Amino acid sequence: MKEIKAYIRKDRADTVIRGLENAGVTGMTILDANALAEWADKKAFSYSIEYVQKYSTVVKLELICKASEVDNLVNVIAEAGKSGRSGDGWIFVSNIERSVRIKTGEVNVIK
Repeated sequence: MKEIKAYIRKDRADTVIRGLENAGVTGMTILDANALAEWADKKAFSYSIEYVQKYSTVVKLELICKASEVDNLVNVIAEAGKSGRSGDGWIFVSNIERSVRIKTGEVNVIK
């Protein structure tokens, strides 16, 4: 099992999510986040007193998939998320050692 985390532009989120759904993804976590400093969009950032630096709002997508699906899903995210401008985001892929479905106790099952 793999975990894909992607930090993408907020204005590209709908396109990325539709692309993932069309690729067969049935569930993901979507969070609003702030990208700081070097990760911030150079042309669309704000200054923050709270963070004491510049930041831009981004969307963080998290999903779990089979190892055999990773390359395709990363390509979907990269293609749909690309604007060609600074601050398009990052995609990270990690190994998942174990998963447990809380309701049923099933272990290491991805549907």
